[in-house]
Amino acid sequence: MYVSAIFLPLLGAVLVGLFGRRLGDSVSQFLTCLAMGASALLSIPIFIEVALNGNAQTVTLVTFIASGDLVVDWALKFDTLSAVMVLTVSWVSFLVHVYSIGYMHHDPGIPRFMAYLSLFTFFMFMLVTADNLVQMFFGWEGVGLASYLLIGYWYERPTANAAAIKAFVVNRVGDFGFALGIFGCFVLFGTINLDQMFAAAPQMADATVSFFGVEWHALTIIGVLLFIGAMGKSAQIGLHTWLPDAMEGPTPVSALIHAATMVTAGVFMVARMSPLFEYAPAALALVVVVGAATAFFAATIGCVQNDIKRVIAYSTCSQLGYMFFALGVGAYQAAIFHLMTHAFFKALLFLSAGSVIHAMSDEQDMRNMGGLWKHIPLTYAMMWIGSLALAGVPVFAGYYSKDMILESAFAAGTGLGMLAFVLGIAAAFMTAFYSWRLLFMTFHGTPRANETVMAHVHESPPIMTVPLAALAVGAVFSGMVAYDHFVGDKHPAFWGDSIAYNVQGEAVAGAPAAHGADALAEGVVAVDDPVDDPVDDHGAAAEEAHGAAAQGVLERAHHVPLAIKLLPLVVSAAGIALAWLFYIRRPRYPMLVATAFPDTYRFLLNKWYFDELYDRVFVRPAFALGRALWRGGDGALIDGLGPDGMAAAASRIAARLRRFQTGYLYHYAFLMIIGVAVFVSWRLLQA
Repeated sequence: MYVSAIFLPLLGAVLVGLFGRRLGDSVSQFLTCLAMGASALLSIPIFIEVALNGNAQTVTLVTFIASGDLVVDWALKFDTLSAVMVLTVSWVSFLVHVYSIGYMHHDPGIPRFMAYLSLFTFFMFMLVTADNLVQMFFGWEGVGLASYLLIGYWYERPTANAAAIKAFVVNRVGDFGFALGIFGCFVLFGTINLDQMFAAAPQMADATVSFFGVEWHALTIIGVLLFIGAMGKSAQIGLHTWLPDAMEGPTPVSALIHAATMVTAGVFMVARMSPLFEYAPAALALVVVVGAATAFFAATIGCVQNDIKRVIAYSTCSQLGYMFFALGVGAYQAAIFHLMTHAFFKALLFLSAGSVIHAMSDEQDMRNMGGLWKHIPLTYAMMWIGSLALAGVPVFAGYYSKDMILESAFAAGTGLGMLAFVLGIAAAFMTAFYSWRLLFMTFHGTPRANETVMAHVHESPPIMTVPLAALAVGAVFSGMVAYDHFVGDKHPAFWGDSIAYNVQGEAVAGAPAAHGADALAEGVVAVDDPVDDPVDDHGAAAEEAHGAAAQGVLERAHHVPLAIKLLPLVVSAAGIALAWLFYIRRPRYPMLVATAFPDTYRFLLNKWYFDELYDRVFVRPAFALGRALWRGGDGALIDGLGPDGMAAAASRIAARLRRFQTGYLYHYAFLMIIGVAVFVSWRLLQA
């Protein structure tokens, strides 16, 4: 069951990838959807057995590397964290596969597309079930490869090629940091097995490394390097520039990347490595700052974008910021909770946007839409459900997960926690604003498309709308159903020792928070220990973790003042009201504001000029250096002294020797005499 759930998508990808042309479009779609659907169904008993019943286990497949002290098994680690990820990824991916049958029906490369989708899912499975960092890196690079293939799927478009290359290159920056972090783990622990590292972490809490004559805290260095990798994959500020351009791929690709696979990999990795991050408070502080800054900055850009998919893309970037500052303040469980709920409503929003684009003959600019709600009422309803969940309106999924993150940031009781809370509240206001801006510009007002386009507007077929309805169920109910287990009263028993428990800031009684070895000694931090914590002791370990969590940031989040709990609702309502005023009641107001603050508007519209900055700082100097090395190094030096130089010298010598080829006998006799004289002289000198 465990192996089948992980490898069925790979089987579908291989069969369709190799034999898709012979099988045909319909059979290729059927096989990949069948394999993905079977994997999704198997994820349910896995979740029940592992997460709900507490039977965590590791399935060893084969020894991958055995070189000296480095022994790496190819194994599948199933604990609560990986079970949650497999359940979420498999179901979202399955619905995206089914949706793609309708969305891509006209495309000539359907087998290739379906194979790429299944391959993408398999690599994500490899990442989330890895029991060591090498296998995790294999999945990590695999999703990067699959994203490159899918973003650039329409390779005949220069913009798609450029976007795919950009995603690949930017992620290499983060992956370099991740690779260095893996090396650091092996140097410090002598292993890259997760359980063994987590068990040894307390003894290494105060370890240092010498670099340039300065002693550095080893786990802080490792934590920062690992987080740099997470910044690239999860598009945090500075390494985010690839994510909006990834919209060049087909809409199902955008949904899969943003909801369940690539961008969630960084959040998962930090949560998985939380037993190490617990001993690196400076690294956690960096996570808070970067996450909070990303949540705010991406939301500001989303408020002015006109491409319907780019608005949702920047929304993803902002929501990932929420997840990261939750990780930074120690609310790891809240971050994974939001990752799960976000997967459903973000996939719903992207696929609903795809339904709009499908209805509008591939139009993506919201300025050319309007008045669509009567023509595509089901898509309109689905977009409303996704927007309500994203804005955190009560009953919908985002209300439970996003508000818990904000309450955790406040409950952390630290300056950085308060900074994250303030920026998170501001981002919540803007989230509600740009969500309803999208709704009003797309579905309300007078139609702004031409008559030809409007004449062909139609609702999507059932093969596309049924997955939307299924995702809508998750967007509505996943929060309320999972709340108690993820962050409520049952969360210590549910998570067990799959994620560390954390105390940030001041404890409830006013005592300072425990970190590192002190935290472990007091039972605050739970780490994986495959020797001392067998599966049968899951209940006892969970009970001990519950006592620890009673002093943790997640527990204190439940007891924040009522005003803090209500504030996200107030700002969300204010954002919706402002969008209604701007785009329904007084449609001229957006133009007036843009005219009154032109510099600010251009700054946001141009995405804080990150692309222009990177072009000036990195791209142009790189091109200039490349041209200099090409012309001066390769052309002038290497070719000048090498192939070109030798050819020129041979040509000059040959030209001079040709002068002796006159055809006169006395010239040849003269040369022979000169040669004999030189030879005799040389022999005499030798004697």
